[in-house]
Amino acid sequence: MYTSAKPYFYGTGRRKKSVARVRIVPGSGAVTINGRDIDDYFGLDTLKLIVNQPFAVTDTEGKFDIIALVHGGGFSGQAGAIRHGLARALCAADENFRPALKRAGFLRRDPRMVERKKYGLKKARRASQFSKR
Repeated sequence: MYTSAKPYFYGTGRRKKSVARVRIVPGSGAVTINGRDIDDYFGLDTLKLIVNQPFAVTDTEGKFDIIALVHGGGFSGQAGAIRHGLARALCAADENFRPALKRAGFLRRDPRMVERKKYGLKKARRASQFSKR
């Protein structure tokens, strides 16, 4: 766990099965996820872009360091969870960021989840192929 003497702001983010605990500290803009750099953790540039979207909305790029601990789900869900937690942490840091983040939809938890598999079907909705004979 990361410990710091500097004041920090905290936010919890969730998406699908992923839960992210995000801590922002005033700094140079370094992003650490589960003890690894963002470039090592996320291979795709789109996922890195998703994580940094709240900074773009609030014009605070390079002003905060992110320390995120995330578990569960896949990479896409984890990136969305970090974005949600980061938006909440930015609101804790400065209440003036709230309207812009709310307008962008980053403070709302994405309710879409994987639909459960039903009995008699191969997947959630996929039935076996129909044959007349």
